[in-house]
Amino acid sequence: MTTTQPPPRHPALLSEAEKRSADLQLRVADAITAFAGSMRFVYLHAVVFAVWILVCDKSPWPTLTLIVSLEAIFLSTFVMIGQNRQAAFQQAKADHDFVASEQELHINTDLTRLVHQLTSEIHARLLAPADGATASGEVAIKLSTTPG
Repeated sequence: MTTTQPPPRHPALLSEAEKRSADLQLRVADAITAFAGSMRFVYLHAVVFAVWILVCDKSPWPTLTLIVSLEAIFLSTFVMIGQNRQAAFQQAKADHDFVASEQELHINTDLTRLVHQLTSEIHARLLAPADGATASGEVAIKLSTTPG
């Protein structure tokens, strides 16, 4: 039986996850945000509000309005925390991608220079005049002044 490895994760994502897991406040905010963004949260509120309105209070609206308003204030804060987290991740990813692309650019530039240098050397060797040949490929005749 073979186990499949999870797909590799972006280094910026790993770094951001490490930072968030190291801070208790951020872990709590992530847990609340995850719960507040779920259908369980919606179902729980539907049940609680229905019970509150039908059973608990003869005039439920003032107290219920206060509770819902306070909850909205806190939940909007958690939404902003989540947006800040996403923005921080996007910035870290953009910074990492920029550095990686700059490294690739430098590597590609160096490789292009090397290819050009090698091509020039090969071209020079193939077209260089050999002993007794001119640049046009004709054989030069040496005239000897000493009789042979």
